[in-house]
Amino acid sequence: MTLKISIDAGSPTAPYEQLRAQISDQARSGRLPVGHKLPTVRGLADELGLAANTVAKAYRVLESDGVIETRGRAGTFVAAAGDAAARRAATAAAAYAAEAHRLGLDRADADAAVADALRAVYER
Repeated sequence: MTLKISIDAGSPTAPYEQLRAQISDQARSGRLPVGHKLPTVRGLADELGLAANTVAKAYRVLESDGVIETRGRAGTFVAAAGDAAARRAATAAAAYAAEAHRLGLDRADADAAVADALRAVYER
């Protein structure tokens, strides 16, 4: 199993976000199995022609999302992200629901706001 990343320099999406999204998608789909060792920041930066800081930023975000984990000098590995992602999504959803209720939105308006936000993210 190998990491397959393609960065589109002409894309309006920042390179770190392209990298983050591709690693996340591959990890969540199982194409990168749990425990798969990822390249070093410098190694991947060299391979992709990116700055090391760009790869490091993507790795930091992936780690905070629970997709990857760093094990000190042993390296960076794909984590069991499904549960972590589900927990974070549930927490965010609960916070949104509480805020929508506090603002006096009815359920239909709260649902519409979520649908609009999801459409804006997924239909780029």
